[in-house]
Amino acid sequence: MKKYLAEMIGTFVLVLMGCGSAIFAGIGLGTTGYGVTTLGVAMAFGLSVVAMAYTIGNISGCHINPAITLGVWSSGRMSGREAGGYMLFQCIGAIIASAVLYILVHTGNEAGIEAVFNSTTTTGSNSFLPGNIVPAFLAELIFTFIFVLVVLGSTDEKKGAGNFAGLAIGLTLVLVHIACIPITGTSVNPARSIGPAIFAAIEGNCVPLSQLWLFIVAPFIGAMLSAFVWKGLRSDN
Repeated sequence: MKKYLAEMIGTFVLVLMGCGSAIFAGIGLGTTGYGVTTLGVAMAFGLSVVAMAYTIGNISGCHINPAITLGVWSSGRMSGREAGGYMLFQCIGAIIASAVLYILVHTGNEAGIEAVFNSTTTTGSNSFLPGNIVPAFLAELIFTFIFVLVVLGSTDEKKGAGNFAGLAIGLTLVLVHIACIPITGTSVNPARSIGPAIFAAIEGNCVPLSQLWLFIVAPFIGAMLSAFVWKGLRSDN
């Protein structure tokens, strides 16, 4: 149970910090470039992973991402029952974080609420423009493949990076966000997409929820491909 709770807390922190930076970065000019900029949002996600890796890594392995859990399971490092528990509590953590962000956005004085709604996003949800389904699907698949491959490689018992694994994984997530934010807002993490999509629908924006399937299917395919490739790369035969 400690592992599941650790995954819930870690995913909570990732979504709260990452999506929170995306929400509040645009207040003032109505664009994400006003506050911490795209690079700042990318750093918020990546640094959240680094912080959690060195906090709960020794407890649960710090997946905080159903795609990573699927990749770990596909590579034979954990049981299907444990992987299912990880995914469930990751989604719970993401939903709780999104609820906290929803409260922060919708409470306060009228001027503050209006400022938030003039920003680029009020939930940090993922979406893509109509007609961009192919590049969005490919981006989420390919970038998840790269991200999970780094996770599997850096945490491998024999060929991994040891205590530097958390840093390598976090910096890779920064790179992934820098490249992918303009395309989909960057998910590579189904739990990170599920929580914000639910609260976007509560606000009346059902687009993220209707497009949610892509941010689940594409990362899962990318994760399974990375597990297959890593098993081949680490093989002595």
